[in-house]
Amino acid sequence: MKILVLSDSHRNLPPMETAVLTEKPDQIIHLGDHESDAEDLGRFFPRIPVCSVAGNCDMFSDGTRFKLVTFAGKKLFLTHGHHYGVKTGLDALVNTALAAGADAVLFGHTHRPYYAQIEGVPVINPGSIGMGGRTYGVLTIENGRMTYEGKSVDR
Repeated sequence: MKILVLSDSHRNLPPMETAVLTEKPDQIIHLGDHESDAEDLGRFFPRIPVCSVAGNCDMFSDGTRFKLVTFAGKKLFLTHGHHYGVKTGLDALVNTALAAGADAVLFGHTHRPYYAQIEGVPVINPGSIGMGGRTYGVLTIENGRMTYEGKSVDR
């Protein structure tokens, strides 16, 4: 299963469309800022499921701020990250995800790509698809194994 991971699109839809057309994913995850962008992607690409969480710029959204979802047998903890103080550290986020039994943690908010294994769990931030480096990620789950690759959209 190929999952396109996006965050912090901030109403800049063309880079997201380019990433979808380039990667041809089975699933899209949008980690907030702006949640309506995820809804637009769902309309543009109706055959690709979109899963999203709300971010700090989604103030009037009644969307959830975190989700624990399962794809291809792996539990993923999804959040924008602002409620976990990710700009100053990842302890609260990782501890919450581990307590939930997550196999991987995906977050946004910082606009900077990040990937590390913390306590044996992949912790992933695709960066910002809508600003700065126009970065995104591809999470692949095959035969019970997860791999991650950070990428960017050409300007």
